[in-house]
Amino acid sequence: MVVHTSRKRTDASPQKAAERDAEFYDRIAGPYWDQVRDVINEWWSHLPGEAQPGLCSRLLDRNSDPNVRSALWELYLHEMLLGSGCTVEIEHRIGTRGKNPDFLVTRDGEQFVMEAIWTPQRLGDVMSSTLPPQLTDAINAVPSPNFFISYEVARTGVGAPSQKRLTAGLTRWLASLDPNQVHAGYERGMPMPEHVWEEGGWCLAFMAFPRSPGTRGDSASRTIGFHPPVFRFGDESGRILNAVKKKGGKYGDLGLPFIVAVGNAAAFPDGEDTESALYGSWPPPISAGALAFGRMTDGYWTGTYARAHSRVSGVLTVDNPAPWTWSKNTPVLWQSPHPSSLAAPILPSWATMQLIDGRAASGPADRPVHTALGLPQDWPFGEAFPQRPPQQLKPVSP
Repeated sequence: MVVHTSRKRTDASPQKAAERDAEFYDRIAGPYWDQVRDVINEWWSHLPGEAQPGLCSRLLDRNSDPNVRSALWELYLHEMLLGSGCTVEIEHRIGTRGKNPDFLVTRDGEQFVMEAIWTPQRLGDVMSSTLPPQLTDAINAVPSPNFFISYEVARTGVGAPSQKRLTAGLTRWLASLDPNQVHAGYERGMPMPEHVWEEGGWCLAFMAFPRSPGTRGDSASRTIGFHPPVFRFGDESGRILNAVKKKGGKYGDLGLPFIVAVGNAAAFPDGEDTESALYGSWPPPISAGALAFGRMTDGYWTGTYARAHSRVSGVLTVDNPAPWTWSKNTPVLWQSPHPSSLAAPILPSWATMQLIDGRAASGPADRPVHTALGLPQDWPFGEAFPQRPPQQLKPVSP
């Protein structure tokens, strides 16, 4: 039994807007993605037999992308621990609350507990310019070897507009444009061609941009070149703080060092957000809520419940862990400054952060993370979506 079976795959197109992660990983063709599936299968085979069925089910879950991503995060952590010389027991019952944290880890005769949590970017208010995923996929499927397009949603209707009529109109419009003339106008700074489509209360405005002459001819490339910004991002430090709070108090007293491992999925990950979440933010010049060493009492280890939070020895973070970043993004262990915390162990592939005199001080990893994972640093090799060679263009009639 394996997670991803070996079979001939032919569809090498990028992930569609409406396509689930599990479906994409199993569908996508090409040597790059064969490497990803092979490593997932290998790492999964390193799990204890009793843990394999449950994780396999989550990795293949076509109803929940977060379930797939959190399962990949746990698979990565398990392999990193094994590659660091640890033995790992999965969901071993421990602690005063009789629950089962993800990993009981033994290394060099010492033990610690690790609990994993995947924290997806919490998106703020959705603006009115979003397209339904099915509509995005339909527009991207419009053959457009000479142009890519941008769009704006001027008005949304009730329900989705007709994909057939929308794509037919886009096809006719793009076919009517001369790429050489539009390209010449683009170089002179002229406005790009526009197309407005209205139906059922929807109003979509499109603009066509010429592909450079050397890249024209690939009718399978995506048609949409620019998406409008549609989200305002929420409080990132609050997201990380809540994730650690959720896991940190779940198991009661463990009697062992306890690390919460946070897969930090963020559009723009920032170490200062994590620093504020764990060690407290810096106050404005005058603030009654500042601690003696200058930080606010809003951090996990500097807040009102810091004594209870001392059970967490450290927080391990990796920014945007995914197969294409596994061998590249360095894990960072944020160490508890609380005097009652048990000291967190530090594995060779982890960088460190600690609070010294109110300042966060960093330390480098002893060796790259890819050595613990058994992967080359530039893995996976090749291109995820290699460009097709341009087709011979037919001359455009004057």
